[in-house]
Parts: sequence; C-alpha cells; structure tokens
Amino acid sequence: MPTLRIALAQDNPVVGDLDRNAALIRSAATAASAAGAHLLATGEQSLTGYPVEDLALRHSFVEASRERLVRLAEEIAEDGNGALPVVVGYLDADGPIPASIGAVGGRGIRNALALIQDGTVLFRYYKRHFPNYGVFDEERYFVPGHELHLARIGGVDVAFTICEDLWGGVPITASAQAEAGLVVNINASPYEQGKQERRLAVARERAAEAGAPIAYLNIVGGQDELVFDGGSFVVAPDGKVLASARRFGSELLVTDVEVAAAGSGDVANHSATAMSTSLHVLSTAPATVQTRIEPPFAPELDRLEEIWEALRLGLGDYVRKNGFRSVIFGLSGGIDSALTAVLARDAIGADKVHVVSMPSQYSSGHSLDDAADLARRCGLTYSVEAIQPIVDAYLSEVAVSGLAVENLQARVRGTLLMALSNQHGHLVLAPGNKSEYAVGYSTIYGDAVGGFAPIKDVYKTLVYALATWRNEKARSLGETEPIPENTILKPPSAELRPDQRDSDSLPDYEVLDGILAGYVDGDAGREDLVELGYPADVVRRVAGLVDNAEYKRRQSAPGTKITVKSFGRDRRLPITNRFRGRPGEAG
Repeated sequence: MPTLRIALAQDNPVVGDLDRNAALIRSAATAASAAGAHLLATGEQSLTGYPVEDLALRHSFVEASRERLVRLAEEIAEDGNGALPVVVGYLDADGPIPASIGAVGGRGIRNALALIQDGTVLFRYYKRHFPNYGVFDEERYFVPGHELHLARIGGVDVAFTICEDLWGGVPITASAQAEAGLVVNINASPYEQGKQERRLAVARERAAEAGAPIAYLNIVGGQDELVFDGGSFVVAPDGKVLASARRFGSELLVTDVEVAAAGSGDVANHSATAMSTSLHVLSTAPATVQTRIEPPFAPELDRLEEIWEALRLGLGDYVRKNGFRSVIFGLSGGIDSALTAVLARDAIGADKVHVVSMPSQYSSGHSLDDAADLARRCGLTYSVEAIQPIVDAYLSEVAVSGLAVENLQARVRGTLLMALSNQHGHLVLAPGNKSEYAVGYSTIYGDAVGGFAPIKDVYKTLVYALATWRNEKARSLGETEPIPENTILKPPSAELRPDQRDSDSLPDYEVLDGILAGYVDGDAGREDLVELGYPADVVRRVAGLVDNAEYKRRQSAPGTKITVKSFGRDRRLPITNRFRGRPGEAG
C-alpha cells in the first residue's frame, strides 16, 4: 500500500486578517515541505478566519477572499513550495456574487476549500452540509455544493470535505463510492464539554463507511464567545487513532498514513449520492517515504484541565486579538473574582492584570485580606479604592434604601472600573458566573459591567471545582497555591448588606445548578424538573428568576462558551415573553 505523508496545520487564524492568515499558511507550507509531506491541509476558512458572520454578506470581503487565495497560491510557489498540494479554507461565491443573500439560480456565497499547487488554484470545493443549530446559522449565508472533488496524489485518490460534511455524511458516501483512499475533513469546530469524544465517535463511523482513513483537522483559538480547541487526528477504518495533535494550541501534525492505491475505475461516473465527482490527477507514481515518522499522539486532558484551557485560551485571544494591553476588574475576596484573577494571569501574564479592591462599610475584613493575599500570591497589580464616601455622596442627594442601596454600591464600583479603563486603556472583565447570570443575581451596570465575562458559562459549582483543581495543580508543580483556602471555604456573599449570604436569596448551589442545567441547557419544562425530584416551589421560583432576567443577559458582556448552551449565541429567548409553562406545570 502507498504511504502518504500528510501535514495538518492546526493554526489560530484571526477573522478578517487575510494577510496574517495567509502568512500562517505560507509558514505551514514551508514546514510541511521541509518535512517531506505529500499534502498539506489547513482549517475551515483558514484564510478568512471563522465564523465570518455577516462579513459574508459584504461583496468586498468575498472578493478580497477570492483574490487573496489566488495571490496566496503564487506566494507559496515563490517561497519554493509550489510542488506541495495545499488545501486552503476560504470564502467564495459561485460565479458573480449575487445582489441578495442565498441562492439565485444555484448561485450564492460559499463556504469553500481550494486545492492549490504550482501557483494556481486546481479546484474549489463547496461545503455540502451546513450546521444550523446552537451557535451556527450557516444557512443564513451559504448555499451548498453538489460536486465532490478528488485529487490523485502519489497514486492515491484523496477526497476533500468541510466540517459538517462529516456529520451529514453525503460527501462521505460519495467518497466511498469513488473508492477514495483518504478523506480530508477540515473544520472550525468550537469547543464545548464532551465535544472531542463526539467528534471522534462520528469520525470512526464515517471512516468505516468510507473504507478509508479520515484526517480530521480543526483550527485553534478564541473568537468572541467561541473557542476552537484543535485536537486534530487521523482515524483508520477500524476506528484506531493513527495520530493526534494537542488541544488548545497550534501545531503542525505530520504523520505517515498507509492508504489504498487508486483503482482503475472512472470516479467521475459516481453520482448515486446526488453529488457528482471530479478527479484531478496530480501524480500517479506511488507515494513513498524513505524513513517513516513515528506517529505523534497528544496527551489526553482530564475534564477540569480541558475546561481551564478553554477558558484560558478564550480570554487570552479575546484580549490579544482585540488589541488590549491589559485587563482590570474588582477583586472582592470572593471565589468568582479570585478564579477570574488566576485565569487572567494564566491567559495573559501577571504584569497585564490589574485588580482593585473597592470596600464599602459592609466589606468584611477577611475578604479584604483574601483579596490582598491572592494578588500577592499571583503577582498582580493591586490597588484599593474605598467606595463608601462616594456611596454616601449619592445618598445625600437621593433617598433610596434596601435593594437600591445594594445596587448603588455595585454601580459605583462599575463606574470606578470604567473610569480606570478609560484612563489607562484596560479591558474591564466581568467576573460573574453562569448561575448568577441565569437568575439575575447581578447588578446591571454594576458588577455585570465589562467588555468580557471570562466565566460567564461556568456554573457556580464548577467555579469551586476549578478553583480547587487549580490549587492542586499548583501544588503538584511545587508552586504557591494561587487562591487562598479561605476564599474557597467561606460561604459566598455579595457583602452588600450586613451578614449577607447568597443562601439568603438562592437555593443551595448544588440544587440551583441542577435545575439550571435542565432548564437552561436542556430546555426542560418545569414539570420535567419536578419529575426529576426537585421541589415544585423551588423549580417555580428558579424558573421565574431565569425568565425575568432575560433583559439583563441581553445587555451582558460576551464570555467563553464551554457548555452545550451558553447565554448569547446559543440561547435566544424573547425578552417580552409571558409563557410560564403549560397549564398544570409546576408554577
């Protein structure tokens, strides 16, 4: 059997930065050529970044993508790598770009890949299946392709597909009918917990259906709320993983794959799947390698480390890609701001993290001590700005009491942080967690203020688990535990009134998060949750809090997605909404 050496460029593109992204592809081509690769693949929309969202509707952007692709092919040849076939993901249009969205006589905007060699574009493949669920709405922008392209490289017929094509399956069936020896699937697949296991399971099924190995390539990096986790791999028809790349980091995965030689049949005659097929012959001599490469295998991550890495990369790339030099937020001595502080330090470095303690008359001594201790342990820039004189000045002008005074304190803190942001150019981080955002247990324009919310998709119980894990990791490395033990052990409190505890207003977090996971992430009804054993009155109260806080969440900062349904792109409910369950449901 021929041995094909393939290179998978698991890179971190930036949406809209075509020149930078092209430079990444050129660098990968140079490295792949030096490694003796027969083929290089780059990720889905590796040239444009992903997702481009409504940039796809700008004719100027589509044209820029098409033109940059042609120039990239020429540049790779000028670099001395023209003989290497390179797969590039980009944005295209079939024929003249239509004046309106969608298909016009079969024409439209395309999520595409191109195979380039010797300074020219050999063919363009258009994605067949579109995800239109969760964070995806590709049907808003793209129309599907109906032609599968195969390239004969080193005597092996290689089929090329894009992301959802693996899940939808029609191009895989067409690849099997064409007797492809290898299927390359390029992806921009965002992270959520458990996603890698699902990808691998689907790839194994499709490799068995295709009767050929599948090279699954994913991009890496943060893009607004999404984070792409890499984890590229090659899987054989028997389900064995032949090679794998690291998670949450760039890598050029180079590996040798034994594949079936091309047959003598005419692949262009296969059209039983409603996809026509085209064969492009690049080289017919059987591919060989002088010395086999030991296949690389990335270490597996446990659940909490995987989540931490996703949050770290999502925050770090949001800061870097949007041109911020530093971040700032309030460090209260509580668990949420503590976790945010350590996460920010790990993401961008301690010297770029500024934290401010903003005590009021209700701030406890132990919270102030815990905040100062954490800042010292982590080497953060720490300052203290007492807010009580400012609060008193407000109260001397306007008569408010109770909850209004609590919210006033939070809003004074938010104003201070925004002022420091304006003065010094810091990005303000909002350290709220998913449990609080869900039930509205945050103050709009107060503690919810900020440009990014790093733990917005992290339930409170997971906040504690991550804090404990991060301390354990530090101990295992012989480092100082970053989070003071008292911060983890003490009862959570907003400290906006005397002796306040979160438990005064909310159920125990184990119960609350269980209900929220069902109601928010799983779209369960109230009656469903009662059947699971949650008290009807608690379900009714929590669901009501969630429903009534929609207007707050709509105004909240973006934050890294790690669950199956994050607030924002994933979960889209009307603010004006009087549906409270079917008649007879709990509440």
